[in-house]
Amino acid sequence: MTVLRDDIAGVVLAAGEGTRLRPLTFERPKAMCPVGNVPLVDRAIARVAPHSAAVAVNVHESAPMLLAHLAGRVHTSVEHGQRLGTAGALGHLRSWIGERHVLVHNADAFLDSDLAELLDGWGGEHPRLLVRTEDGPSDFGARRFVGVSLLPARLARQLPDAPAGLHRLVWAPAYADGTLELVEARGTSIDCGTPADYLRANLHVSHGANVVADDAVVAGSIRRCVVWSGARVEVDESLAEVIRTPSVTVSGAAG
Repeated sequence: MTVLRDDIAGVVLAAGEGTRLRPLTFERPKAMCPVGNVPLVDRAIARVAPHSAAVAVNVHESAPMLLAHLAGRVHTSVEHGQRLGTAGALGHLRSWIGERHVLVHNADAFLDSDLAELLDGWGGEHPRLLVRTEDGPSDFGARRFVGVSLLPARLARQLPDAPAGLHRLVWAPAYADGTLELVEARGTSIDCGTPADYLRANLHVSHGANVVADDAVVAGSIRRCVVWSGARVEVDESLAEVIRTPSVTVSGAAG
């Protein structure tokens, strides 16, 4: 059951450079890349908002498109110069977070659960991560972090307003001393960090059908493709498993 908790602040991390998703991220910030024609950042906000008293999104100054998209909707924390990383982003938000715990959602993490499994029974004493069990070694034994976590207020207060990562400062020490709580994710989880996984997330939402923006023009043939707003597929083109933007065509084939 979804329960709003006024002792939790929601933070969506959206200041990453998106290097693995290039060349798509040359055209728009990773958090603005749409899955099912909905920007990733909007999907993350929608997951976090039902559980949080308020929501903030961290944005790097180099992403004016993202800042404009979020204006007036959520609290925005703008990073200037060097990116602050996952821990530094929260340290930069210390006064906004106040005495609340933090529900942290990576903007590029696609999930189709409502996050209730992560919050169920959490008392706010130890950090908790949403994970997926893998066949071999992963982030924490055989468990792979899928991009959403809970951070106790007492630990959030200690984070620096400087470049730093949550894995080194919080998760690894907690895992070593046995206090890191790992919760298996329900449903589908996809890290949209590469074109192949980004396409996979879109095709999951569409059940394998093409995902075409309302103002895109498709005169040619497409199969299992994503066509962004403003893009065109000409009559003599036949595309399969690609992302077509107004300026580039990117293969989404795995491998």
